Amino acid sequence: MTDTSFTQRALDYHEYPKPGKISVEITTSADTAEDLSLAYSPGVAEPVRAIAENPNDAYRYTMKGNLVAVISNGSAILGLGNLGPLASKPVMEGKALLFKRFAGIDSIDIEVDNESPQAFIDTVARISPTFGGINLEDIKAPECFEIERQLVERLDIPVFHDDQHGTAIVTVAGLLNAIELAKKDIEEVKVVCLGAGAAATACLRLMISSGIRRHNIIVVDRRGVIHDGRGDLTPEKAMFAAINTDMRTLEDAVKDADVFLGLAGANQLTPEMLKTMAANPIVFACANPDPEIKPELAHQTRPDVIMATGRSDYPNQVNNVLCFPYIFRGALDVRARHITHEMKMAAVYAIADLAKEPVPQAVLDSYNLEGIEFGPEYILPKPNDPRLLGKVSMAVAEAAVEVGVARLPLPPHYPIGSVSEL
Repeated sequence: MTDTSFTQRALDYHEYPKPGKISVEITTSADTAEDLSLAYSPGVAEPVRAIAENPNDAYRYTMKGNLVAVISNGSAILGLGNLGPLASKPVMEGKALLFKRFAGIDSIDIEVDNESPQAFIDTVARISPTFGGINLEDIKAPECFEIERQLVERLDIPVFHDDQHGTAIVTVAGLLNAIELAKKDIEEVKVVCLGAGAAATACLRLMISSGIRRHNIIVVDRRGVIHDGRGDLTPEKAMFAAINTDMRTLEDAVKDADVFLGLAGANQLTPEMLKTMAANPIVFACANPDPEIKPELAHQTRPDVIMATGRSDYPNQVNNVLCFPYIFRGALDVRARHITHEMKMAAVYAIADLAKEPVPQAVLDSYNLEGIEFGPEYILPKPNDPRLLGKVSMAVAEAAVEVGVARLPLPPHYPIGSVSEL
């Protein structure tokens, strides 16, 4: 049943006090005649000449260095599907809000009405000089893979498809902690992934980089287990095809599995399937708003389960906001050309490690908790933990410098303590 009260509150939130969630603000004085002569004609000609002579001066005289575009074509909006670019605008504005709220990054949303992936790529490439970074969002697979690949190759600013990599970074951070708590050997754990889209593919790649063995991963899509006997596999799916297996269904795959990762749809992991999993099973049921199995049912079925979802009203929320603001903060602060695999892995370990540290009182107060510590119901930091900004951004910036994609050294103000210090 639809919660009409929540629906109206959500609509009111977006309409009042004025429509939308973001706005543009003036950052310098514009009160006097002299101010205006400096802001526009004739004063503006001076930075124009400077930038024409040295393009890097755009970072000195404009907002480029702290400006990220959130760009979508609306082909895969949340769990709602292909509703078009205009319908994606509330989500993109929300992303811009989160950039500002959590990392002090100015952000503008751009919705592209494209007739082909190449048209989308060309549009983004042509407007890229405006920005210090590009966050791609809500673009369906498999087109999203080629879109990101081409833009990374063409542009010399960070390009990041958050649906892929943000989800993967947070998922793997939580998974590493869950495996540790379950006292399982990462090289031996058997993983079943339900879903084979952009997020799932990125998760699987990072899992392998974190130590999970490729041959211990089984992927299931709408047609069943992905195996080497199928002739309908995209290149992305073929990378994870099981070899010489007689498993064909999700039910077959989850038997004796240590980990279930759901990136598919509601109620697809049944209690009967969960019962067949190994001791201390780890279940990441990340479909939104309804997970592959509800936490209450999972705990009732298997009291030894370690459970995570994509929802904020349950413990262990797999939330991209733990990642993407800080990935860009770190990348922008060292003026990275790209966001590399090493930068993503640095974010994974920084997020995972933070969950093991004592939780600040301010975080406990905001969640009305007396206490919380690393354990089955706390394997990921809370989204409003202010330490994420310093720890994750610093880890990302350091990795960028180490792998040689940074154009600036690590700023002397690192680690950052709060947005107000930016």
